[in-house]
Amino acid sequence: MLEARERIRQRAKILAARQGFFSYCQVTAGDFYKPDRAYLKKTCDEMQAFLRSDDDVLIVCEPPRHGKSRTAGKLVEWVLGNDRTKKVMTGSYNKTLSTSFSKNVRNNIDETKADEDKIIFSDIFPDVRIKYGDGAKDMWSVEGGYNSYLATAPDGTATGFGADLLILDDTIKNAYEAHHEGRKQEIWDWFTDTMLSRLETGAKIIIIMTRWATDDMAGRALEELPKAGYKVRQLTFTAEQPDGSMLCDEVLSRADFEKKKATMGEDIVQANYNQQPIDLKGRLYGEFKTYKSLPPFFDYIRSYTDTADEGNDYLVTIVYGVYLDCLYVLDVYLSQENNEHTERPNAAMLARNNVNLAIIESNNGGKGFARNVRALIKKLYPNKRVAIRWFHQSKNKKARIISEATTVMDKVIMPYNWRERWPEFEKQLYKYQRDGDNEHDDVPDCITGCVETYKVTGTKVLKSGKE
Repeated sequence: MLEARERIRQRAKILAARQGFFSYCQVTAGDFYKPDRAYLKKTCDEMQAFLRSDDDVLIVCEPPRHGKSRTAGKLVEWVLGNDRTKKVMTGSYNKTLSTSFSKNVRNNIDETKADEDKIIFSDIFPDVRIKYGDGAKDMWSVEGGYNSYLATAPDGTATGFGADLLILDDTIKNAYEAHHEGRKQEIWDWFTDTMLSRLETGAKIIIIMTRWATDDMAGRALEELPKAGYKVRQLTFTAEQPDGSMLCDEVLSRADFEKKKATMGEDIVQANYNQQPIDLKGRLYGEFKTYKSLPPFFDYIRSYTDTADEGNDYLVTIVYGVYLDCLYVLDVYLSQENNEHTERPNAAMLARNNVNLAIIESNNGGKGFARNVRALIKKLYPNKRVAIRWFHQSKNKKARIISEATTVMDKVIMPYNWRERWPEFEKQLYKYQRDGDNEHDDVPDCITGCVETYKVTGTKVLKSGKE
């Protein structure tokens, strides 16, 4: 009698596992997917709801060791169990990790039943099995399917493979890569240029990671994919909860978390466990004040230009109006072209904004640039009165930027839509770190020059610049 009742219970569990993803996880890995681990149930429910929605992208950010990768693997099993024609592609930061992910999924699907009391994949989906002769560790198929699964990485390949579901799991390896602008761009290019091109019509994308930087895969996806027409949803869990409790004491207790905090850098802890990007911790500038309408008049309108130091640096010009001791940013120009290609656009910007005084650093060819801009204004805009002054900047750049940061935040006011108007300008400001190396410091240098000189009269800038 007990045997019959147990069979009935098992049958009920199997039916529930086919229909519900969290039930599937509980049945096949009940030691981890416990009923009281609410965050796991929410993760599973959110993934299942996403697959049935019209959304395109799901971003899941959770602390390490809380089961996000394991849940992604379980999802692949459940998806293929319910529809053997589906094609799944997964990507991680290197081939070793992505292959390990692949093998776990393949082995769970191919598991042989050894214990009558234990429910395995073949009990739930008896008609789905790995195709004989097509079970390589990083690319395999189920019977009735074709190229069901591919595991790849930025240094791997996806040629000839299409996917209905793309799962990107931990594409950034460590803090070094989080700070490495080139590496983050490589990963994003791999995603946009290679992975997106492999997706079938109506395909779903799941990005799973702990946050590292504002422009990591999750950050870029949240910012850029909606602009391209993708519908994006997000699920985020932090190890520490607002009330001071832990997300799951069994997985990470308060005592263990405090030990990690004592041995790891604060920025690493906050990024990995509390989903606060590592570059927010040391970011020099906070949120800028903005305006929607201009003051009734300006005391004067000025510009400051920092010419490019090297080939990949930017020439930056900022035009601002001064009113009640505040600097209202009116226009911005950035270019990585040579000075001779930027003189005419700068002259046009100074003229259209009715700049009274243009201050130009004479370093790096700035003196010649200033003379040429002045000549262009006289030739092309003879009715405009723009005084051009130049000077040699001899002070330490980083010391200037850091020492004037408070003044910048206090005095500078941006247009309400400045992020959309000048994305590279915004990027350089918000990515500038108080400590450590910065890939670009041209915009912070220029905006520092604005607040340093906004009260200086033209004749005080440099007498030799009055020619």
